[in-house]
Amino acid sequence: MPTQVKQQTAARSSSIASGERAVKIFAFSILIILSALMIMPLYIMLSTALKTQQDVFLFPPKWIPSPMVWHNFIDAFNARPFGQYFYNTGMYAIVGTFGEVFSSAIVAYGFSRYRGYGRNAMFLILLATMMIPYPVTMIPQFVLFKNLGWIDSYLPLNVPAFLGSAYIIFLLRQFFNSVPVDLFEAARLDGCSELRTFWNIALPLCSPALASAAIFGFMWRWNDYLGPLIYLNTDSKYTVSIALSSFTSMYNIVPWHLLMAAALMAVLPPIIIFFLAQKYFVKGIVVSGLK
Repeated sequence: MPTQVKQQTAARSSSIASGERAVKIFAFSILIILSALMIMPLYIMLSTALKTQQDVFLFPPKWIPSPMVWHNFIDAFNARPFGQYFYNTGMYAIVGTFGEVFSSAIVAYGFSRYRGYGRNAMFLILLATMMIPYPVTMIPQFVLFKNLGWIDSYLPLNVPAFLGSAYIIFLLRQFFNSVPVDLFEAARLDGCSELRTFWNIALPLCSPALASAAIFGFMWRWNDYLGPLIYLNTDSKYTVSIALSSFTSMYNIVPWHLLMAAALMAVLPPIIIFFLAQKYFVKGIVVSGLK
């Protein structure tokens, strides 16, 4: 009997292990298929960027370009002053992201650490602003900035960023709430002012959340099209997104190989930044959701 029981137990364990292995194989297969579907647009972009103008319209398409025209990247970069456009976009993204993250951190710290009448109501009102569609405020903002004389400058794009973002305030507030209050009390007992407590204690502790917020802000501004389209009129001030759209108006036939080459160069900086800061991005999202 003991031998028979051992055999049944071993068979049951083997069956469970086989079932778990089958589930893992199925799950990994689904992930591989979904990953391939996600990567496919990027591969099509790269494939088109390496083709000649004639090969772009072939049917059935060439999935592997032959020959590979690497000179398309140089031609695309020289077709417009992309060096200036990259500089404009980088400055817009960096300045706006810094202002948004820093101001949001101050507001989030206040919501997290200060107790007062109406605090929760004010925070709910702040969150409610995320539900207001941008087209509702787009025209009043344009009229306001036009009366201030800020049209055709980066002021309408960067100044509002220094007033904070409701989403980033919520993200950082959740992170501040997870920090033990004893740390702040110890800093106050040691004679730290509120500003020094915020700068030397709170900000270093929430660096993962700050990195996540910075990645969100940078990627959104790097890809922003509507804001620069509304407020910028001079070609030398255009961003990369505006420059890419101009490819359709420069030629009688859209040079898709050059457009894809330029678009590929435009998406590389956000991709590189995301992979370099991926650890902080994931950690900031996970920890900020914990109590």
